[in-house]
Amino acid sequence: MGSRVMDRRALLQIARDAVGEGARLLFSAPPGEVTIKSDRDYVTELSTRIQSVLEDLLTQLTPDIAFFGEEGAARPVFPERGRAWVLDPIDGTSNFIHGLPLCAVSLALIEDGKPVLGVIDAPFLELEYYASEGEGAYSNGEPISVSSASLPGDAIISIGDYAVGAEAGRKNQDRLAATAALASKVERVRMLGSPALDLAWVAEGRTDGCVMLSNKPWDTAAGVIIAREAGAEVTGTDGAPHTIGSAHTVAATPALSPALLELLAESLN
Repeated sequence: MGSRVMDRRALLQIARDAVGEGARLLFSAPPGEVTIKSDRDYVTELSTRIQSVLEDLLTQLTPDIAFFGEEGAARPVFPERGRAWVLDPIDGTSNFIHGLPLCAVSLALIEDGKPVLGVIDAPFLELEYYASEGEGAYSNGEPISVSSASLPGDAIISIGDYAVGAEAGRKNQDRLAATAALASKVERVRMLGSPALDLAWVAEGRTDGCVMLSNKPWDTAAGVIIAREAGAEVTGTDGAPHTIGSAHTVAATPALSPALLELLAESLN
């Protein structure tokens, strides 16, 4: 059956199988050679291997769906129309290199510019998350939903990594301001080092919101659809619905989202 006529259920199973294979490699294989991509940003030999394996598998099973991976030779331009797989072979590379278990394989299907299904597998935590538009979100086969948190003082909020590389100092001024604003109002601030888990854990109710002053589709696309299907509001810092073109990524319970966005707006002005 061609992927043009495959329904989402079939494509989700293909995605889960592919990510499962990547997760098995992530769990069992050593990092291999570690290469510097840019200032304090690294890629492992294993990451390249996982991407190659999954690209081959997905291209074979869904030949008319484009494929984009983080470890591509050039930064991709995502199509506004049609379908594309978007992969982060190891989300949380620095965590993985240092033996921290907060890392995952993350794969999304983008359709006409928005994620419509996603799979995240964190093998060291034995956690698999997946969702398809309109079908709910799941962790290890069980339905999940966001927490009931409504007040910042009762909320645990995770934040994205601080910037590295070019203009890190300028970018981190906003990140530090957002961190200070959150620390003064919310119950606790956490930094996980894995955008995929930031979003998945909002979806599961382990945290109540997450704030990332960045948006790279291989980092966020799968988590965005999982969080949305679990009931989260996912926006930019401007409050507009999140898209692959958004500058920032904010997810929270619907009751908490307005207060969180107001807090960020004050800190970033």
